[in-house]
Amino acid sequence: MATINDNYLKLKAGYLFPEIARRVNAFAQINPDAQIIRLGIGDVTEPLPEACRTAMIKAVEEMGNRETFKGYGPEQGYAWLREKIAQHDFQARGCDIDASEIFISDGSKCDCGNILDIFGNNNTIAVTDPVYPVYVDTNVMAGHTGDVNEKGEYGGLVYLPISADNNFTAQIPSQKVDLIYLCFPNNPTGATASKEHLQAWVEYAKANGSIILFDAAYEAFISDASIPHSIYEIPGARDCAIEFRSFSKNAGFTGTRCALTVVPKTLTGKTADGSKVEIWPLWNRRQSTKFNGVSYIVQRGAEAVYSEEGKAQTKALINFYMENAKIICDKLTQAGISVYGGVNAPYVWVKTPNNLSSWDFFDKLLNTCNVVGTPGSGFGAAGEGYFRISAFNSRANVEEAMKRITERFTVA
Repeated sequence: MATINDNYLKLKAGYLFPEIARRVNAFAQINPDAQIIRLGIGDVTEPLPEACRTAMIKAVEEMGNRETFKGYGPEQGYAWLREKIAQHDFQARGCDIDASEIFISDGSKCDCGNILDIFGNNNTIAVTDPVYPVYVDTNVMAGHTGDVNEKGEYGGLVYLPISADNNFTAQIPSQKVDLIYLCFPNNPTGATASKEHLQAWVEYAKANGSIILFDAAYEAFISDASIPHSIYEIPGARDCAIEFRSFSKNAGFTGTRCALTVVPKTLTGKTADGSKVEIWPLWNRRQSTKFNGVSYIVQRGAEAVYSEEGKAQTKALINFYMENAKIICDKLTQAGISVYGGVNAPYVWVKTPNNLSSWDFFDKLLNTCNVVGTPGSGFGAAGEGYFRISAFNSRANVEEAMKRITERFTVA
């Protein structure tokens, strides 16, 4: 009989979002007439920008003509898209990033997990707590952790608690760690990091030979000019950081699938015998071996984000969701509920009222208001007592959800 990867058996009962879906489906079966509003998973609701749709339609037509048909593309992504990304997202902000250091993929979630393919099994790994579950679960699957304890923490990981007390920005660890997951603007808390804070992390990483895995999936939602959009705005970051980005939230590509990973050619790791080796060729080999690239049609749609029309339409999408976030923050604050985030990020991090646990508050909102959010404890032990509400929904749904909460939920 074939054996399995026993590490999967160490995973907690269910990945966070499937567990939410299970509870919501069970409620809907018992209450078929309930009008459920879902503000939990970070999925967008508004249509793709017209510029992207137009570009993709044109690309489809090209695929119907022998002279312009495209078969396999480069696994790293087409040069014309990588050059646009390098110019607009990095070089325009003073980041020394070349197009050849950018790899196009079908999702930053995928890349955050796949990047582990090129790192060894004996690295000490640091994650914030609460944290985007993918960082933890993919390390469990890869065999980089021990078993889970009663608090939901896995042996072998270094947890960095974040809370209102430290403005949801983790303190630099006193011990040496090898891989560091940072996410700013943060999912789930909506917090951002100053240049000074990121500079401290870069200095720590360089001093300890660490590599920062920097998830910037929500950078487009930053409105404060003093907050960096990229880790590469920090001097020295080229030598210690990999950055992940996505078209999912800024341009509505959650169902279209396009993202990117930046691996500077100056970034190095070490082999088992201590020899220094460049990271870029390893990731290039991994992608060339295990990935056939993002479709030509989708990449043309992503390229259109950088046209003048695309920039304006994408900005309008971002503004729409951030207006939703403001409505959520304002209404919950008026209701006497403490909120964080929602200013430079599309997530509102709520302190659960009335001393309710995260899952009790989830059930309370679902049963009394027919509104779905995400329990903070699902993001880690330090998320207990908090709750995430997503601004990704229609204006009508956001307004109705806030109306229900303010009218039906009483804060003691």
